Formats: sequence, C-alpha cells, structure tokens
Amino acid sequence: MLGLMQQQNLLISDMIEFAEKHHGDTDIVSRRVEGDIHRSNWATIAARSRQVANALDQWKLGVGERVATLAWNGYRHLELYFGVSGSGRVLHTLNPRLHPEQIVWIANHAEDSVLCFDMTFLPIVQKIHQDCTTIKHWVALCDADKLPADSGIPGLLSYEAWMGKQANTYAWPALDENTASCMCYTSGTTGNPKAALYSHRSTLLHAYACALPDVMCLSARDSILPVVPMFHVNAWGIPYSAAMVGAKLVFPGAALDGKSVYELLEAEKVTLAAGVPTVWQMLLGHLKAGGLRFNYLKRTVIGGSACPPAMIQAFNDDYGVEVLHAWGMTELSPLGTLCTLKNKHLELPKDEQMKIRLKQGRAIFGIDFKIIDDQGKEQPNDGKAYGDLLVKGPWVIREYYKQEGASPLVDGWFPTGDVATVDPEGFMQITDRSKDVIKSGGEWISSIDVENIAMAHADVTMAACIGMAHPKWDERPVVVVVKKPGSAVTREDLLKFYEGKIAKWQIPDDVVFVEAIPLGATGKMLKTRLREQLSDYRLPA
Repeated sequence: MLGLMQQQNLLISDMIEFAEKHHGDTDIVSRRVEGDIHRSNWATIAARSRQVANALDQWKLGVGERVATLAWNGYRHLELYFGVSGSGRVLHTLNPRLHPEQIVWIANHAEDSVLCFDMTFLPIVQKIHQDCTTIKHWVALCDADKLPADSGIPGLLSYEAWMGKQANTYAWPALDENTASCMCYTSGTTGNPKAALYSHRSTLLHAYACALPDVMCLSARDSILPVVPMFHVNAWGIPYSAAMVGAKLVFPGAALDGKSVYELLEAEKVTLAAGVPTVWQMLLGHLKAGGLRFNYLKRTVIGGSACPPAMIQAFNDDYGVEVLHAWGMTELSPLGTLCTLKNKHLELPKDEQMKIRLKQGRAIFGIDFKIIDDQGKEQPNDGKAYGDLLVKGPWVIREYYKQEGASPLVDGWFPTGDVATVDPEGFMQITDRSKDVIKSGGEWISSIDVENIAMAHADVTMAACIGMAHPKWDERPVVVVVKKPGSAVTREDLLKFYEGKIAKWQIPDDVVFVEAIPLGATGKMLKTRLREQLSDYRLPA
C-alpha cells in the first residue's frame, strides 16, 4: 500500500520563493569589492534571480549547461545561486585561489558556457579567457560604468546591463528533483581535480540537515556571516539553509581581515559565523589587540582543517561564543559531522568537555559512517581502534562527473581518504589523511604537485613534500630534496623555480637538503619516517 500524500519535487527555486513570500523584508548585506556596504533583502534577491533566469533564457542556454562563477561572497553571487540552478542550468563555482592553468583545465573539463566574475579577478580572466574553449559569454559582476573600456575580453558585459533589462517575472521550470543543480571540483590532491555534481534533491536535503538544532541550529532569528567562500563547496550550504529558514545573510566580500570581519559582526548583529581557523585567528588577534568584545555573536562553525584547542578555549572562555567543530568534504556537499555536546556532557569538567569538542563530531541524520581496517573489516566504535573512514547518504556522491573507470564506491560506501576513530557515543575524530595532502588555511595542497615541480629541476635527484605545523595556517609545505652529485643549487634557487608553476600560496615555505630520503620495499618514499627524522625541524620565521 502506498501513502496518499502529494508528490512534489524538491527544487532550489522553491527555497527562494519561500524566502521571498515569508521573509521578503529580511536583510541581505554585502561588503562589495567597490568597498561600500550594499543592502538588499530576500524579496529583491528573488526578483533579481528571476531576471538572471530570463537573461540565460535569452541566450538560449539549455537545461544542464554550466554557468561558472569566479566571485566573492555577495548578493550578486547569491542571485546566481538561485537564478542559474532554479532555471535548470548548473552553477559551477570556480576557486580563484587555484593556479590559472588549473582553472583553465577545470573550466574546459566542465564545458562551462558562461563565466561571471568579480572585478577583483579580472587579471585572472584576462590570462585564461583565450584558453577556455567552451565559454561563449563573459559577465563582470559590476555596474555598467565600472566596466573597463578595454578589458581585452571580447564581448564582455556588465552584470547589471546584462540582467537588469530583463523582466523580474519568471515561471520556474518543474524540474525532476534529481536534475543537476551545481558543480564543485575537488582540489586535485591526486591527479587532476574531480567534480562532484549535486542535484536539487541532494542540495535541499543537505540544507535541511544544516539547519537542524544539533547542527548549525539556524532560524529566522539568526544573522549569519559565512566567511567560508561561496566558491568553496557552496559556502557549506549556508546560502541555501538561510533561504530555507529566512535568516539574515551578511557577506564579507574580499575583506577577510580581523578588523573588517569584526566590524560586520557588530554592525549587523551577527549571531552565527562560519569559516576556517585561519580567519578566526586573525579575528581573535584583532579582538585581543583592541580589548574588544562580541555583543551579538553566539556561535561559530569552524571547519576546513582541525581547530586548535586554544581557539576553542578563546571563543568559549574569553568571549562566550560556542564553537561548533565540523567535518566534511566536497563529495559530501560538504557536511558530514558537526560536534555538539549531548546533555550528559554538560555536567562534565571543562577539560573533559574539551576532549569531546576537539573531535569532528557526530553524524548528522542522513549521513552514516564506519571505519574499516586494511582488509575491509569494520572496526569497533571504542575511541581507540582506527581505520579508513567510509560514508554514505543522500548528499554523498555516487560517482564523479565524467567518471573515468569504476565508481569510487566500496560496497555502496564512499571512501573519504581519511583515517579516523569513533567513540562509543558516536563522536568521530580524524587522526590522519591516508594520502599526504597538506591542509593550509582551509585549502588543500597536493604534495605530489610540489614534488613533481622540484623533480623537474635539473639539479634535483629526489624530492618529498611534507606538511609542517604552522601557528597561523595550520600546515605549510616543506620540500625535502636530495641534490645531484656536485650540484650547488640553493634553497633560494628552488623556491624561485616554483614561481609561475603553481599558485603562490602553494609554494613551499622552505627547502631542506638531505643525503637520502627513506624508501620502502617497493621503492615508495616513507614519509612517516621522514617526519620522524625532521621532528626537531622548525619552519623559518
């Protein structure tokens, strides 16, 4: 027997219509790249997202065609979130922090048809536009009078001139909920980047989960500042969840320094902020230097890399802000776990609570996880046994876009590449990365890419890249090098060799010369032993 309930597809367009109908006057505040503060609301965002949809229709873009963005967090980017996906196209957020050559590869692999970009990134677009073979339309996210007279980009339009002349009425298509909605690429830590292709259904279910009380606990009473970029796994889904509950959104644009973020937090009475530890270190430094306090901030979600204990203590003890430690990945849309205490933990001493808060947290309903050993045997949830972390759920990928070879799933579970423990209460803690990826400021750096560039130098016999602890960036890469006999190559020579071959922030902080790099029986470099050998090493100040 089947239930007798109405059938309605879960669509992104429903979220913006809901926000407009029930929370239309709720503010959307943006610090623009022009430097001013722009004020909008959900009703205006909804109307302008319909103008975007009409503009895409005028270009006769088909269902499923990719519209890329190179943009900061702001109201125009938000309009594209809903106007692109709601009209049946696929929003593809490009990461401007990648090397231009990698951006070109990703845009061509995705077969993007349109690129919308903030003027901050005009120099990047000028470098790459001739090599992006599928992009037919270029749109600068600015007013018509801010468009440069000679950008060198044929047919470049200003966003306001492009969509501003369109009608703000639009009949959102009745799409199948499994229609692709948005696309995000991984950081390419092994080989080329891979694309997670999300659906309307997965995006909505993820948005529901984010808003749950034991997750981000979002409501119409919140003022939310997503410092995590909208180009980084859709700002952890916060723009969608905010529309779903009718919360106020405050966008920082490109100004992520402690002073700028603090000013927005206070001026807009922000109750929840989300970002990576690097940003919060700058914010806490600004607070301490100025003897400042938070008057409205109640909680902050910290993810992207492990949150230092001192940061949790500073937020909790010094400023009365609850830290919500989170874990996820691009393949999970991205949220997998979030650390909130259970009722029984509230009576524990602070040091015992801290041990729990340092973990990545409990599974959210919709996500299931387990840990297995090298033979595939499930390990106990005793907080001691560790194993490879596997996950499954309705917002976890089944396969990558243009998947080469077999599906990545193992008996229906997605292998995350992380090694973890799970305690009897269900709290998961990442203990290592099964591949030697380096987390720096919430972004991943491929050790293989760093090694390959070093190995291309004429005076290098062997190179290994490892991450070293850094007080601000969590980890920074160091390349360990064996010189060719008789070589006089220097540290400065090798660091200069990286320029133009990799993004500036991915260039190693230091070069360490050694006589030999330890190898295993199969000829693979033993990085665990290398780290032991360099246990006394400290990054240069």
